[in-house]
Order: sequence, then C-alpha cells, then structure tokens
Amino acid sequence: MSEAKINLSKYRNILSCKHQAIRFIWSIVWVLFAGWLPRSLGSGWKRFLLRIFGAKIDATAVIYSSARIYYPANLIMEHYSCLASEVNCYNVALVKIGANSTISQGAYLCTASHDITNPLNPLITAPIVIEDQAWVATGAFVGMGVTVRQGAVVGACAAVFRDVEPWTVVGGNPAKFIKRRVIQDA
Repeated sequence: MSEAKINLSKYRNILSCKHQAIRFIWSIVWVLFAGWLPRSLGSGWKRFLLRIFGAKIDATAVIYSSARIYYPANLIMEHYSCLASEVNCYNVALVKIGANSTISQGAYLCTASHDITNPLNPLITAPIVIEDQAWVATGAFVGMGVTVRQGAVVGACAAVFRDVEPWTVVGGNPAKFIKRRVIQDA
C-alpha cells in the first residue's frame, strides 16, 4: 500500500463510557484527597482510596502521593511493595507488583499501545508483572507484556520491552543484560 492511500484518521476509542467515567472520578478523588499529601505520608488513607476503586493493595504497600495510577482496578500490590514519587502506572491492563519490590521515582509502567499495522490503530494491551524482590530504578520504562522476574533490577533510564530474567541487572535502551545480581551477606 502506498503512503498516500492510507488513512490513519479513523481511530475510535474502544473504552466504554463507564470505564472513562470511573477514570474521571478516580482522577478527581486522587487529586483532592491524596495528591496533596507529602510523599509517602498517609499510606493507609491512600490504600483505602485505591481499594474503593478496586485495587488489591496489601496493608504494608506504600504509594507516594505523586504516583499516577490510571485505573486502580487493574493494580495489585503485595506486601512491602512501593510505587515511588512521580511513577506513572498506565495500567490499562493489569499491573502486579510483587512483595518487597520497588518502582522508583519517575518510572513508567505502560500496559497499552496501538496496533500500528492496522489503519484504525486499535488499542492493544498486555499485563506487566514485577515479581518479588525486584527493583525498577528511576526513570525506567517497562513496556506492555513484560515480566520482571524475581530479584531482577531494571537500571535507571532503561527501556524494557522483553522479560527480564531472575536475579539479573539490565540497563540501556533497549535494555540488555549487564550482570547477575548477587546479594552479599551483611
């Protein structure tokens, strides 16, 4: 097909009005009742708000006030997990954050994209799973369908588009293996 014959202007948002209404209400609730709190203050209150909107959040999870969560019903956070400041959790599909895992400042978890081979650019989604004891460092991007396996580290500013093997460190864009992660005895 020649470029002149392709019409990319026919995109339609397939998300329901109900979904969009919930997101709208959620964004107002977060800004008014949690977004102004300093950093990690009021964690119990923020967990409560997220649970009202369907999130499954352990009582020990920490969510910073400046974290942006697109759709709480698609969020699972296990014990001692953390969404730090300025994290963008674009969870059109499920995002699961395992126990003792941290998503650091400014990281971006992105569960959606568009099918660029289709002239209607339909939305495509796939879940992100961050397993136990993993760390997604500051400014990192984790794309749709990615699993960051147990104990793995995604380095600062890395862009991850494929699964990360357990107990490894990856970095760069696209992210590549750097080394094995070995925990030293204290």
